[in-house]
Parts: sequence; structure tokens; C-alpha cells
Amino acid sequence: MNLNLSLGPLVSLIAGILILLVPRLLNYIVAIYLIIIGLIGLFGAGSMQLHA
Repeated sequence: MNLNLSLGPLVSLIAGILILLVPRLLNYIVAIYLIIIGLIGLFGAGSMQLHA
């Protein structure tokens, strides 16, 4: 069986569950997400894919 995991949807799912459980985490989750996306954009790692 071949399993391909995409990092984006997995992170989104985990973040959504955390926001539902602890709404105060919303600010932190959004800030961390934006920082990570910004760093990926700056360093050109946007073409990297995670295969597990």
C-alpha cells in the first residue's frame, strides 16, 4: 500500500481541531502558520514534498 501525505492538509486538520478545543490558540496558530509560510517563500522550499 502506497500512502502519500501532504503536509498542508494535515497541518490544517490539526490546527482546526486545536482551535475548536482551545479557541484562544487561534492567534498563535495563525501567527505560526504565517511565519512558516513566509520562511518557506523566502528560502524557496515551496517545491519540497513530504512522502511517507
